[in-house]
Amino acid sequence: MKVLGIESSCDECSAAVVEDGQRVLSNLVLSQVDLHKPYYGVVPEIASRQHVEWIRGVVEDALAEAGVPIAGIDAVAVTRRPGLIGSLLVGLSFAKGFAWARRLPLVGVDHILAHLYAPHLERDIQYPYLGLLVSGGHTIIARVERWDSIEVLGTTIDDACGEAFDKVAKHYGMGFPGGVAIDRLSKSGDPEAFRFPKPNLHKGDDARYDVSYSGLKTAVIHQLDQFWNGKAERSLANIAASFQRTAIEILVDRVLLAARDTGLRRIVAGGGVAANSRLRERLAAEPGLEAIFPSLALCTDNAAMVAGLGWQLLRDGKTAGLDLNAEARVSMFKRRYP
Repeated sequence: MKVLGIESSCDECSAAVVEDGQRVLSNLVLSQVDLHKPYYGVVPEIASRQHVEWIRGVVEDALAEAGVPIAGIDAVAVTRRPGLIGSLLVGLSFAKGFAWARRLPLVGVDHILAHLYAPHLERDIQYPYLGLLVSGGHTIIARVERWDSIEVLGTTIDDACGEAFDKVAKHYGMGFPGGVAIDRLSKSGDPEAFRFPKPNLHKGDDARYDVSYSGLKTAVIHQLDQFWNGKAERSLANIAASFQRTAIEILVDRVLLAARDTGLRRIVAGGGVAANSRLRERLAAEPGLEAIFPSLALCTDNAAMVAGLGWQLLRDGKTAGLDLNAEARVSMFKRRYP
């Protein structure tokens, strides 16, 4: 079965064709980074308007690259939540029209679950495992029991990990997107130049696996002198390296605690921050754990993960009607999801 996937939850406009949930025939991603770079962040109105301009072309190109005519598509999968509402509606509307015109099954896909499914496109992974989703909008540690069922163990109580990267990068003019800019800059910096603090959230079991980045962000932006080691150069590279070290350690500390408590030794990561080199190195070096990351192309928002997960939904008969709507936000603190 060949599924056309459509992803437009934020600023990437993507279409893909995936066969039988794993064989990626095409996966095109058009990035709007250059449009949003002057603002050091995604501007929702610009993002949604650009999706309108690009959506038809990227779908046509994805079909051409896959070598599959329109008549060869068996179903359509589209991201329906969470994300920027205007951007989501562009992709969802196009998917509905495509499915209606061809009388094809339509499935609405959850963006969070799709990111956790992305590594499954490249290898067979056995359930259950500890899922780690880290991006600009979400930071989640979860027990993943099945492709459509996760138990959220911990999440951020304020900023997402990727959001903190973007805000620090914006303040110091390091570049956009912040995660990529800081990771690149860190390679020439001293991670011990600044000893930034890590939050202590141990106020009971309810916060056992949670993370927080607002305090670290404040320390890096407003309290630099307080955490300088007094020896290293106060360069952007050293600030970036020290911030990245602390940000990743905050995350890894909670992941290792969850792995110890649950007994799950396999960790599967997804999301934009899963491309971070220090996170990959840190988890790969942890003895007794198997850390699985998607390729860099599948860390960013992409339609292949949407099509792959959509195939699983189709197998279970979970199709949607043309009344399917988009949802911008999701509430999932300490509960099963979705």
